[in-house]
Amino acid sequence: MYVTEAAIPPVALCRERPHPRRFVHATLRPYLSSFSGRLLSTVYRLPSTVLTSVHHPELTRIQGALAVRAARPAERDEPFGEAAVALVLYPDADGLEALFIKRATRAGDPWSGQIALPGGRRHHGEESLVHTAVRETLEEIGLDLAAQGELLGELDELRPRNPGLPPVIVRPYVFAIRERPVLVLNEEVADAFWVPLSSVYDPAQRKEITIHFSNAHLRRSAIAVGEHDIWGLTEHILRTFEELWR
Repeated sequence: MYVTEAAIPPVALCRERPHPRRFVHATLRPYLSSFSGRLLSTVYRLPSTVLTSVHHPELTRIQGALAVRAARPAERDEPFGEAAVALVLYPDADGLEALFIKRATRAGDPWSGQIALPGGRRHHGEESLVHTAVRETLEEIGLDLAAQGELLGELDELRPRNPGLPPVIVRPYVFAIRERPVLVLNEEVADAFWVPLSSVYDPAQRKEITIHFSNAHLRRSAIAVGEHDIWGLTEHILRTFEELWR
């Protein structure tokens, strides 16, 4: 599935979706069985040492900043569910790039059609939220963070209090990858793309947009990325991460 950067174009996506959902779940069962035993005892514990497999000065600096910064937990008043997302960084020659997905338009999905980070809800009995982030990233876009990535740390949890959203606590994890992979999108993802962090955090890309929600029109801050607007939870995560990136 994976090839070197030199062998693929800047954004390499496989939209034929050769792996149906049931096949992906079947292949994940033995993978997660062996993965769960080693996840927190190897590179996926929150790191206290320097990067072992992804060497880049910006990544080393970010990892150091995450190591000394305590991620703030969200309030856990009932009811709530838990979810995790992965902010995946790739060290391109011109600087770090981040991976984003565009969620497919789906009835019943409160984040339908939005720009997001790969991730999703924690399964019942799942060992940890970092397992959730890794599993969901593999399911949604075919990126195996257990084999290709390294965990740099975690960011503050978020808990939206909007009555139109489910009661969920989202924990973001920051990963680095060595090579840009070919991505295999499942039916929950309409597109995936890489964006330089220098563009994400360019002040000229800041804007306000109007969100049509139920019978209300809400103004929200956003980041313009090409034809897309990043807002909501993902925009909040990026704002928190900006303090570590700069």
